[in-house]
Amino acid sequence: MRPQLKNFIEAIGKDAIAIIPAAHEVTRSYDTEFKFHQDPDFYYLTGFPEPDAIAVVDPANKKNPYTLFVRPRDPLMETWYGRREGTAGAVKNYKADKALPIEKFESELAKMVNGHEKLYYRFGVDQKLDQQILSYISTQRFRRLKTAYPPHTIVDPITLIHEMRLHKTEEEVELMQKSADIAADAHILAMQSAKPGMNESQIEAIIEHHFRMNGAASVAYNSIIGGGANATILHYVENNAELKDGELILIDAGAHYKGYASDITRTFPVNGRFTKPQREVYDIVLDVEIACLEATKKGNTIKQRHELSIELLTEGMKKLGLLKGKTKDLIKKKKFMKYYMHGVGHYLGLDTHDAGRYFTDQKAKNSRPFEAGMVLTVEPGLYIPPDDKDAPAKYRGIGIRIEDDVLVTEDGNVNLTAKCPKQAEEIEEIMNAGKAKSANK
Repeated sequence: MRPQLKNFIEAIGKDAIAIIPAAHEVTRSYDTEFKFHQDPDFYYLTGFPEPDAIAVVDPANKKNPYTLFVRPRDPLMETWYGRREGTAGAVKNYKADKALPIEKFESELAKMVNGHEKLYYRFGVDQKLDQQILSYISTQRFRRLKTAYPPHTIVDPITLIHEMRLHKTEEEVELMQKSADIAADAHILAMQSAKPGMNESQIEAIIEHHFRMNGAASVAYNSIIGGGANATILHYVENNAELKDGELILIDAGAHYKGYASDITRTFPVNGRFTKPQREVYDIVLDVEIACLEATKKGNTIKQRHELSIELLTEGMKKLGLLKGKTKDLIKKKKFMKYYMHGVGHYLGLDTHDAGRYFTDQKAKNSRPFEAGMVLTVEPGLYIPPDDKDAPAKYRGIGIRIEDDVLVTEDGNVNLTAKCPKQAEEIEEIMNAGKAKSANK
């Protein structure tokens, strides 16, 4: 049994039962599906990779506290769509105490759930399963205290699971470090490969080829490869423009390795040399990124870190001539949002924007302190639209973001993506060494 599942069993207690469904395949068009991606909460607890499964967790059942309902083995279906674990594989390879065909779930439901005070289940995710559970509750309502004893309380398990997911185990940190290493090496390869005249799509292909060749199952999210003014579009994913001499390229790309995401952004000159205006903007963003990375530690809060990024970037905007006035007034009036409109980072784990609360109260007033085991990104940026007449002409069309993945520890933090260069001189050295090597071939 996975340690995560053991912790979940202890957390819900013996008077409760939990029903956690896997994801289903999603139709792409007509009779084809998107590549399957497992529900991260289900995967966190079970590690089971197949669709259409249901985990039933019953701490009071000493013999079978963990039952998996899975698709049965089927030679014809497996010939068409791939091998299945079946009930035997669910027990042998995924440590289920008991496994049954998914078709038996509805008939087993009442027997499993009756007698428990609480049912941990999340409505609104799986409509078919919602109807099965609602039907069970409705049917048992009239038999309550006679021949049936259905749960009195239904609890959404997501808050509990997400709090568990927020604090990474040593095994999870190792997987995230591997994901980060794969992504960092891909970014370095992109730096070595980029040159004027290439297309954004070619850089995307280089990065994602490296991901797959080094063990990543896929990208963690749609890669952003923005050359020139495209870098000022936060979620630019067209990735089909020509890379031009004298422009920057912003790459936001992460790998998906054994379920875990990495998330790195680097910005560098297409031709291998920063211009003076590019360097002026870049150095401001880099200084803020380093300061916010250092602030990602116990004793600080998420809000404090974001406010630090706003204050420092606002000062930087004044230095560049993008804003004028007193820093406090500019922040109060949110003038900075014209050039810096997103948060300085987010949780990272099984999801790129991972699970977990950012506040300690329901009214979202008290910002959460950093705790050991959390992994967060640090990603300040400046985005100066190409048509912004208020900005000095030399800065127009420059978009810069620098992003690392940081593990909070008891005595500080660890930058999981430290091997990916971000000092301007180091980037230039890597890029021009790569170009010289390519020219000598």
